[in-house]
Amino acid sequence: MAHTPFQVEILTPEGSVFDDKVEMVSTRTTVGEIGILANHTPLLAMLEPTELRLYVGEGEPLRFAQSEGYLQVGGNHAMLLVAEIHRPEELDAGALRERLSELDRELASAEPDSERHQLALGEQRRTQAFLRVAERTSGTR
Repeated sequence: MAHTPFQVEILTPEGSVFDDKVEMVSTRTTVGEIGILANHTPLLAMLEPTELRLYVGEGEPLRFAQSEGYLQVGGNHAMLLVAEIHRPEELDAGALRERLSELDRELASAEPDSERHQLALGEQRRTQAFLRVAERTSGTR
């Protein structure tokens, strides 16, 4: 069953990444998974690092590794403002695993309530999410 298309924009600090019509957006907010269809109730939400899926039509969705950011829905339009976004094929699972090891060492040496510790935790969540997307693409674990 086809859904009514609606406009979706994805913006990063570097500029526009996507601006087209889709039938559904699937992502994760701070309160859980969400699917957005046309005519969705207005919404403003904080996004968590995850796999973003854009369903353009029949077949496989467009997939991205999405960092933290914001989602705004209103007027049959969705806008995602994210710090970072990558196509799965752009991700290097080996480099992401190495970065997680570095972050583990950094977290072990940082004071638990320090800014350094909080920044490393955020980067760890993002890197783990990106690694999950990379591993789904390559079929490795």
